[in-house]
Amino acid sequence: MPLWIAWFDAVRALRPACRKLSAFLWMTLALIGLCCRPERAGVTSLVRLLGFGNRGYRRFLHLFHSRALDLEALTACWARLCLRLFEPVAVGKHLVCLADGIKAPKEGRKMPAVKLLRQQSESNSKPEYIMGHSFQAVSLLVQGAGGQVAAVPLVSRIHEGLVWSNRDTRTLLDKLALLLFSLAGILDRKLLLVADAYYASGKMITQLLTQGRHLVTRAKSNAVAYWPAPAPDKRRRGRPRLYGEKVKLKDLARDQDAFVSATSPVYGEQNVMLRYRALDLLWRPAGRLVSFVSVHHPHRGAIFLLATDLTLEPMEVIQLYGYRFKIELGSRQAVHVVGSYAYHFWMAAMKPRRRGQGDQYLHRESQAYRDAVRRKMNAFHLHVQLGCVAQGLPQYLALNHTAQVWRIFSSWLRTMNPALPPSELVVACALRSALPEFLQDAALPHKLRIILRRYRHPSNPSQSNDCSLETAA
Repeated sequence: MPLWIAWFDAVRALRPACRKLSAFLWMTLALIGLCCRPERAGVTSLVRLLGFGNRGYRRFLHLFHSRALDLEALTACWARLCLRLFEPVAVGKHLVCLADGIKAPKEGRKMPAVKLLRQQSESNSKPEYIMGHSFQAVSLLVQGAGGQVAAVPLVSRIHEGLVWSNRDTRTLLDKLALLLFSLAGILDRKLLLVADAYYASGKMITQLLTQGRHLVTRAKSNAVAYWPAPAPDKRRRGRPRLYGEKVKLKDLARDQDAFVSATSPVYGEQNVMLRYRALDLLWRPAGRLVSFVSVHHPHRGAIFLLATDLTLEPMEVIQLYGYRFKIELGSRQAVHVVGSYAYHFWMAAMKPRRRGQGDQYLHRESQAYRDAVRRKMNAFHLHVQLGCVAQGLPQYLALNHTAQVWRIFSSWLRTMNPALPPSELVVACALRSALPEFLQDAALPHKLRIILRRYRHPSNPSQSNDCSLETAA
């Protein structure tokens, strides 16, 4: 019960995102379901967990498509709430954010923005090409009292699949930069972005530096840089040279004598010695000096890192890029535990899409059709944004109520360690165990108790205490 009290106190901060009290109460019920449902069957799993029937199913569908729940206001409220609930990791005056792309498989022929996507990750369980939605997500790097670090999802948006105007030339990098700038305006803080090699682009760096942001990423192994041009003995006509001698990063990595040995700062590694070399070189795509850090890891091989902030120490760059895997872990939890991307919303009036098709062009469609597509896209984004909240709240409970979560947890894990913060799966099981008591609490808002009495089946109360963790073991 104390877990649910702390959970509900945090959710109250999201009230400004709802234009009506009823919308806030139904959003609270949706978050309850997303936080602790035992299955990922879309809205149906929310109805089953709470013991609702067909009327409750219709009300949840209405919530995701309603104007009473504002997407941008919800995103802003959640971002500000994260600064209250968590201790962000900061580098100087910059908060550290992580960015990555995620592809959600979707088979719906009447779902807007579904297109043929190629998966770059190599896995036997993933086909090379899928039909689905292409998201870009941003997470905030936070730390607990014991030094544990986690990536709290802030926002995730579909950035491919729809072409509203044939004059729109924005790329995925442009859309992520705009998403990051909007978050920076909400948080009112400077941001440092950590991302993979896809975002190592001169265009991305220029946009970030123009807004006072910085980037830490991985440079490609065939990257080429330049020494600054030496000052001429005598000034000649024309513009002075900017680029000096050409340098291949692979060639710099061969000079073993120039490397420095140090203990690895990457989280989870102990007694691991790595060797690194740092140089400030001109990178032509960015048109400015950037810091390159060449790292030789005894187990993971060689890697080249790039940082736009020249004041960062090489060990800080290595440590920050090591944290990038946290967003990969967060995406896995969002897919397999929370079910943030497990939505099944169809658009009845949509023209069916064939398998293998690319972008959906809408600039010649009627205004009514375009408005219907926008409404459905807003429903997708609302579900995913509530999934971000439902993933962040268990992280808050895991970092700040660790002992209480393990005490309520009534199952078993092969790798249990009560001294460490639990995973989202363990928190979900603990919340699910205490849910019947929470729903019967007299301290709940009066109108919320009215909704529960009206929509729950008396013969089918919520008793979902199944905490089976066979897949986790």
